[in-house]
Amino acid sequence: MNGLRALLALACVLAVGWWAGRQDELMPVLLGVIASALTETDDNWRGRLRAQLMALGAFVMMAWAVWLTLPWPILLMTVLALSAFGLTMLGALSERYRAIAFGSLVLFIYVAMSARTSRLHALDVTPLMLAGAAWYGLVSVLWAALLPQPPVRHRLSQLYALLGEYLHLKAQLLEPVRDADRAQRRMALALHNGRVVESLGGTKEAIFSRLGKRRPPPWLQTAMRQYLAAQDIHERASSSHEHYELLADAFFHSDALYRCQRVLALTGDQALKLSVAMAQRRSPEHHGATARAIEDMQAAIAHLSHGQAASRSLRALQALGDNLTALAQVFRTVLEPGQGEVDQSLLDTHPRTLGEAWRRLRTQLSLRSVLCRHALRLSVSLMVGCGVMWLTDDPHGFWILLTIVFVSQPQYAATLTKLTQRVMGTVIGLALAWALIRLFPGAVMQSALLVVAGAVFLGSRRTNYVVSTSAVTTLLLLSFHQMGMAQGVIPARLLDTVLGGAIAAVAAWRVWPNWQARQWPHLAAQALRTQARYLHDILLQYQTGKQDHLAYRLARRNAHKADAALSNALSAMLKEPVRVRLDTAVCGRFLTLSHTVLNYLSALGAHRSEVSLQACSEPVLAQADRLQAALGILADALEAREASPPAAASALLHNDLSDADSEAGLAAMSRTERLLHTQLTLALRLVPPLQAEVWRLKGWAPALSASAPSGAASPTR
Repeated sequence: MNGLRALLALACVLAVGWWAGRQDELMPVLLGVIASALTETDDNWRGRLRAQLMALGAFVMMAWAVWLTLPWPILLMTVLALSAFGLTMLGALSERYRAIAFGSLVLFIYVAMSARTSRLHALDVTPLMLAGAAWYGLVSVLWAALLPQPPVRHRLSQLYALLGEYLHLKAQLLEPVRDADRAQRRMALALHNGRVVESLGGTKEAIFSRLGKRRPPPWLQTAMRQYLAAQDIHERASSSHEHYELLADAFFHSDALYRCQRVLALTGDQALKLSVAMAQRRSPEHHGATARAIEDMQAAIAHLSHGQAASRSLRALQALGDNLTALAQVFRTVLEPGQGEVDQSLLDTHPRTLGEAWRRLRTQLSLRSVLCRHALRLSVSLMVGCGVMWLTDDPHGFWILLTIVFVSQPQYAATLTKLTQRVMGTVIGLALAWALIRLFPGAVMQSALLVVAGAVFLGSRRTNYVVSTSAVTTLLLLSFHQMGMAQGVIPARLLDTVLGGAIAAVAAWRVWPNWQARQWPHLAAQALRTQARYLHDILLQYQTGKQDHLAYRLARRNAHKADAALSNALSAMLKEPVRVRLDTAVCGRFLTLSHTVLNYLSALGAHRSEVSLQACSEPVLAQADRLQAALGILADALEAREASPPAAASALLHNDLSDADSEAGLAAMSRTERLLHTQLTLALRLVPPLQAEVWRLKGWAPALSASAPSGAASPTR
């Protein structure tokens, strides 16, 4: 849809330019269209109208800045650096402002580049560029008003596809095979969970941006119900009821776990089919295989339960079977009309007042802020790029600056990835443009190819950066060829791309680098704190009854979001230089343990529908208090600056947090109390190994021997 929208806008510009006989003025208009498209975010038509008006205002300010400073290179460089810092910091407000800031910075460079390379006067170039930006803004607003559904449908389709993959990865853990590498499977699951959480956040924003003050239309109510169902599916899919090694050993001679695995795999297939059906706007086909698999699974579990006392592993298997049955039932409700009143409120993450916006910006004005360091690094990189451009007297030197802007990312690993992709895309685009110019020498055909290249660039910039860079390079070369300025463009484009990428890479390495080792302790502490808050809200649900209200969904989302941030940080750390990393083995074990604690808590959330009011007894509440306190103490220890463990953390060393199950005591409990006790015990048993990894991360080696009492669970579980 992004590509089609760009194709329409660019084709109209081309047609009007040829009809009016003003082909020489097409390039500035096309650049304005591209700059405006870079400011676009997923929003309703009112939001896009506000965003486009703000973008045009920012574009006018950037154009004036270029006009006033163009005769003085040092002043232009200073204004560019200050603009880069200020605009980048605006990204702290929301994704909308981040996109406007990026597009405005690109337009600043476009105006300066056009004033230097175009045959038109600088004062003639800028109105054409602003006209192109305004035209694309009009197309974008009308498109959003006429076709509001496709972006939401696309987000939901992507979300269910990722959920399907998650369910398949989860099914691999249930395989009752000895010596299976479950630690590696857990790590893969934790990393993929980050992608699911990111998709949940994007889908939520797409739906929220289309909610107004009035009652939403039926299609949006359906989308909201499908999103809430996806949250429920994710909570149930991420649940764990026991160590999978224990289940594999206990039921090695039974097919019960294989039947559970088959149900989970079939629900994964169902999610993937649902994803395709959403994308194609049709109803998914169901053949009843899942229902029959659930009947077989429940029969196998009932056979194991017949005539024997319920053991710890059997209770876990029964809870697993109930959860999988409920998971399949959620899928049945995804495309059915809603039943009853459901809290469909969502959290508004945009600043509502200038005071709130300023508070958000002020919290980021510190060198400890990732965004602030990125803004400073980008400003320095652009100043160095300007210096290289003027020292070499490169007529196309502004491409160095464009490369820096597009390649520079807050993380070192992301910068290197973008750099590699941009160089590859540039080489492919230069070769493709060279071939197209010789195959199609006619001006009309080349203009049509130019429009197609622009549409491909804007349509693929978020999904395939190599293709996107290839397309914009092709567009650039075709444009210069039509203007009769193609001499020496190919080597200049390649050299400037390499220079700009090298400057961005060196800056990411040496100028206020955002090494993950600096961020990891805070992210790990945040993961533990959000889990404690999630547990608190789960217990409230057990005391008052199941209610999927905003407070509970927010606590759940924050816990999973913090877990995803931790897994993403580990992925980025593995791509950084070895000398600046933490011990990645320790970080990996901590991530696995932390994710497992979240899985045990998710199981409690998944079984809320089975509770009776006032289900939490005093012993259970005491267990929950101990777990919350332990998570808080470990979080404080992670962020401590002392060379030795804080007093609270030292006291935790002497507490045995791994409660032992008493079958006699469990038999006297209700089913709900047994579930709460079992899941909290499983989580408490992970506190000692979690503590051991915290001590290793902090370098408190002498305390390690005391931090892992006998009977603690294996970190790989």
